[in-house]
Amino acid sequence: MLSTRIVTAIVLLAAFGAALVLLGGTQFAILVALLVAAGAYEWGKLSHFGPRATLAYAGAMTLVFAALLWLLEPTEMRQSVLQAVFGGSLILWVVVLPIWLRAGVGRQLRWPLPLAGFAVLLPAALAMVVMQRSQLLLALGVVWVSDTAAFFTGRALGRHKLAPNISPGKTWEGLLGAFIATAGYAIICALFVPQIAVRVHGAVWLVYLAAAELLLAASVIGDLFESALKRQASVKDSGSLLPGHGGLLDRIDSATAVLPIAALLMYWMGTT
Repeated sequence: MLSTRIVTAIVLLAAFGAALVLLGGTQFAILVALLVAAGAYEWGKLSHFGPRATLAYAGAMTLVFAALLWLLEPTEMRQSVLQAVFGGSLILWVVVLPIWLRAGVGRQLRWPLPLAGFAVLLPAALAMVVMQRSQLLLALGVVWVSDTAAFFTGRALGRHKLAPNISPGKTWEGLLGAFIATAGYAIICALFVPQIAVRVHGAVWLVYLAAAELLLAASVIGDLFESALKRQASVKDSGSLLPGHGGLLDRIDSATAVLPIAALLMYWMGTT
């Protein structure tokens, strides 16, 4: 299983890297729209929709995404709208969803689940389209580095469960490994990425490192929320699209939380 997971991850990284290099803006937006459709389809199934309703849900979310991109085409309010969307995502991931997780996803009425799908998937998709490709890679790097560190640290040293009722495989030791790895990744970026290096100095280091760990926290919440979503649906994976990983949501759960917050932080840093 681990070998299959690694091979799939390598293929996905290669395909994504090729897309970043080869696709123009419109082509990349179309690719993201396809990801939105696939993610929404899985979300619809986890929300207990029937086959037709699931397809309709995926189509509706894709159309909303396309409409948002059209509305954001060169306009004076573009930055204000994006900041509002990404700011809303920050509140969603830092305040709303942690409270929902604590209360128990699925213990309330199920009607919020489809609405949550729009609030989770669309801001992340917008962030993918509007961020510079280099910024997108830097933000996703937080997800990849922290996820890898948490997996291997937890596998080697994990003893204390992080959220046993939601995701029994996650441990506090794995989280500590991710915390250290994220700090190291952030330091490397600040030292060697020019657009970050010129802004991080003196006391700014503390704010910068805190922002990096905020992204880690969002990444963990994104992972746990998707796990809770699957648990209330009584399934192990969100789908079977990706061998060794499950569905698309199983692969992008952390990224949906990190990307809009990263886009907002980069705007505040003045790197956009």
